[in-house]
Amino acid sequence: MTELTPAIEAEDTRMMMLALREARAAGEAGEVPIGAVVACGGRIVGRGHNLTEALTDVTAHAEMQAITAAAQTLGGKYLRDCTLYVTVEPCLMCAGAIGWSQVGRLVYGAEDPRRGYKGLTRTDRPALHPATEVRSGVLADEALSLLRSFFAKRR
Repeated sequence: MTELTPAIEAEDTRMMMLALREARAAGEAGEVPIGAVVACGGRIVGRGHNLTEALTDVTAHAEMQAITAAAQTLGGKYLRDCTLYVTVEPCLMCAGAIGWSQVGRLVYGAEDPRRGYKGLTRTDRPALHPATEVRSGVLADEALSLLRSFFAKRR
């Protein structure tokens, strides 16, 4: 496990702020406000936000968009040297994609106790790749605020 240095903490915060920008774009478009950014070597190689309504595709989650963009940018399907930043804990489908793409590090903001992968994964068969490091809680309050505001407007 990578030691969490002040430089890593600062980079995680900076990248999560970019993921939150993606989440805001999703919310403004009428999508559930979740955003994601893939970084590799300090540079963004993929980004995305929910597009399930726009594409009429239940698989068009922010993580899927960002992983696809990163794989295209890097010219390969494995993202071992990359970090995926996502505003909310990935669902089981996205965790599977994160696992298959072998993302080296996953950083997310808010927990999702109802649909997040942690509550749906068997301990003897984890969804993520065994080498993937996970950090949670980065700018979680901001991510939750976006979600709460979005759903309050829909009620």
